[in-house]
Amino acid sequence: MKLVLDLHDIFNKGRDIERALNDIMAEAITKKAPMIEIIPGKGSGALKKTVLRFLEQKEIKALYHRVEKDSKNFGRLFVHFKHNTPRGRR
Repeated sequence: MKLVLDLHDIFNKGRDIERALNDIMAEAITKKAPMIEIIPGKGSGALKKTVLRFLEQKEIKALYHRVEKDSKNFGRLFVHFKHNTPRGRR
């Protein structure tokens, strides 16, 4: 299962962007999704920088495993998770 967040519609609404990012992170953790695809779009790159700054916050960074920038599409990021499973279960 992969969750997708397309930020095209709210590119100029700072509070909505942060709320959407927080919501998708919480959903990924709740649903134990292995990955989130975030689409800030190509544009000037300002929205992508905003998303990366959000992801670099200490309390947010603790929630995920790594961020991957799509090498074939500048306007797309992948956030990977490693959800801990109880011992003896997979």
